[in-house]
Amino acid sequence: MDFYGYFRSSSSYRCRIAFGLKGVDYTFKPIHLKNGAQHSDAYKALNPQGLLPALITDTGERLIQSLAILEWLDETYPEPPILGRDPLTRARERAFAQVIACEIHPLQNLRVLKYLADDLSLGDAEKNAWLARWLTDGLEACEALLALRETETTFCYGDTPGLADICLVPQMFSAGRFGVDVSSLTRINAVYEACQGVEAFDNAHPRHQPDFEA
Repeated sequence: MDFYGYFRSSSSYRCRIAFGLKGVDYTFKPIHLKNGAQHSDAYKALNPQGLLPALITDTGERLIQSLAILEWLDETYPEPPILGRDPLTRARERAFAQVIACEIHPLQNLRVLKYLADDLSLGDAEKNAWLARWLTDGLEACEALLALRETETTFCYGDTPGLADICLVPQMFSAGRFGVDVSSLTRINAVYEACQGVEAFDNAHPRHQPDFEA
């Protein structure tokens, strides 16, 4: 299968983690966001949104949106699972993932930051305040969700990593990249540290990608 992504894209990062956890091989097709490759006619013919990631399956089917790709992976390659076996756990994992993918991440997206700078003429300090406001709010909500668990677990919702962890780690990476202080969020930091000991998370890190730029 062909996977279209970018080393620093959080949504691409999520998919790379899941590929690694499930041992699924793919051919990487880099799309350079900073150079605007996502806006090319060729890529928009593949994904009309002009966003990452995109996946072409072995049977030639086209998939977009990271959460949809992750659920497709879990249904197509069920072992090891990235969603809990019982409906309640699955609902909680999906909710946690959506806090990140639907509420936090869109507000740090490159196209939003470009709009703030180019159309609204915000300076770096104002953009940084924007990022700190929304990333902090969202990650504090994630911390509160973990505090509601009936049992403390190594990963977000169990003793093996799943959908929530797959979404959390790239978001924590982004918080660090943007200089957002999340040191007080003890539960999500503990999960983040646990994930660092899992090979699939390490291999998916931006610094290990073929299109990495320091």
